[in-house]
Amino acid sequence: MNKIDILKDYKKQEDKICLAQILDKIERSKQTNKIQTTDFLDMYQVALVENFLRKIKYDFCRLYGGYEEAERKIAIIYPESYSDNMLQKNYDKLLKVVRVKLPEEEIGNYSHRNYLGGIVKLGLKREKVGDIIVSKEGADIIVVEDFSTILKEQLPSLTRFENSKIDIISLEKLQKKELTVEEIKIIVPSLRLDNIVSDLAKTSRSKAAQIINQERVFVNGQNETKLSKQLKLKDIITIRGKGRFIIKEFCGNTRSGRIVVLIEKYI
Repeated sequence: MNKIDILKDYKKQEDKICLAQILDKIERSKQTNKIQTTDFLDMYQVALVENFLRKIKYDFCRLYGGYEEAERKIAIIYPESYSDNMLQKNYDKLLKVVRVKLPEEEIGNYSHRNYLGGIVKLGLKREKVGDIIVSKEGADIIVVEDFSTILKEQLPSLTRFENSKIDIISLEKLQKKELTVEEIKIIVPSLRLDNIVSDLAKTSRSKAAQIINQERVFVNGQNETKLSKQLKLKDIITIRGKGRFIIKEFCGNTRSGRIVVLIEKYI
């Protein structure tokens, strides 16, 4: 396998590094006849790897983040002899959940930012951490297996978590993500992506274009950089740092011909 030839069409160095790692894991899995995994990939990298695997027509890789709707996922490269059942039995060996249960006086006070900020403050590697599912009582933090003990031991050193109960649990005990939505209406001149992003991010069209060009926007899980892409009913738009939205309904037009769009924002 000539990696240089395979990766020659990719211009960004970070893309080449990510995909070269996937190729290395594929080779190692073939040589050892064992599962090989990456650390967590973000949404952009997940889309990049999915498209790459289709391009090279490689079927023995699963992207998984602990539950079906996970945004951050690891790549699991497995031997061709593995069945789906064999692969699923390995999930709990590859990923664990660090559960933080807050003391009574802190219940309802912490957001996703508090948990992620704590991990960053400890100097721990972000790529070892997947989705963080937050509830009023605490959070379930999905991590790669060999990182679970480190996180469990270090989180209590932070003042915000010193009185919390912290345990390592299996994936099967992962709490379900509570989806709460807020309905908002936006009025746009057209259904172009840059128009929609401008309203959802509450910024100018030029700033929205920058956000899109910075590869911070995803449509139905796929990174999208085409400003003029036409969106449609039920499309899911994710803007890094701004949230996730779904086009719920088209509510007609204003007198000037602008389109009224009902949006659901996940909060």
